[in-house]
Amino acid sequence: MFSFDKVYHLKNDIAELMPLLLEHEEELFQVSNDKSLWTHFTENGYGEENFKTYIHAALENKRQKTQYPFVIIDRRTQKLAGITRIYAIDNALKNVKIGHTWIGTQYHGTGLNKACKYLLFDFLFEKCGIERIGFGASALNTKSIQALQGVGCIKEGELRSFLPLDSNERVNIVLMSILKTDWEDHVKEQLGCKIKAYL
Repeated sequence: MFSFDKVYHLKNDIAELMPLLLEHEEELFQVSNDKSLWTHFTENGYGEENFKTYIHAALENKRQKTQYPFVIIDRRTQKLAGITRIYAIDNALKNVKIGHTWIGTQYHGTGLNKACKYLLFDFLFEKCGIERIGFGASALNTKSIQALQGVGCIKEGELRSFLPLDSNERVNIVLMSILKTDWEDHVKEQLGCKIKAYL
């Protein structure tokens, strides 16, 4: 069972996840201050004031027990590299979602995202007894969709006209998921092999 009252600290050889704290703000801002990172987000964290608002909102969501934000640490550099969150937590139905994830562009292609997902899948499926993890991504965010497929997620469908754009247009959201049975049957082994290639 997942609990907001616990301090979760997860790590493997590449990635480390620990709860987001206000003291992380400055270092994370230095990594996040790239407009391209925020293209497909409903939250705008680009720029110092926007990022401050973004961090305070994430911490407030944790206090409200609606989201559990983690900072992502690259253990090879010992630097903060991004943020990911667990949310929509339903212990009764054993469902959660992972999202609001970003990693600094200098860490793209380094295996860090894969290592983070491995930690979260292992934790949620094997320690918390979760049966299903859901994801959503803008249909225009092909990079994130491909990354989710690369860690074993399956596309389930699309919600039409779900996300507003800067213009008056709207875009579909792609729904994806991974099940505990997927993890046990093949994803754990396959994702573990992919991560070893970055060591």
